[in-house]
Amino acid sequence: MLEVGWFSTKLLLKGKLLQNPWYFTREMAIGIMVSFVLIIGLDKLGANLWVTISLAAFITGLIMPFLLKDVKMQ
Repeated sequence: MLEVGWFSTKLLLKGKLLQNPWYFTREMAIGIMVSFVLIIGLDKLGANLWVTISLAAFITGLIMPFLLKDVKMQ
């Protein structure tokens, strides 16, 4: 399993893993911004830190498959 992860990481860093790396970068940035907005918003509402992080991570984890559904590998 670690060998597959290492091979994929090497291909990603060489630029040979994704057909359209800018699409992947854009979708990841959208997911990160959603998470950031959730963390800031829940913090402003006065939620505990563990609730804030847990809820933001859960919601971000739910939306990432929808954001990355059209990512094509080479």
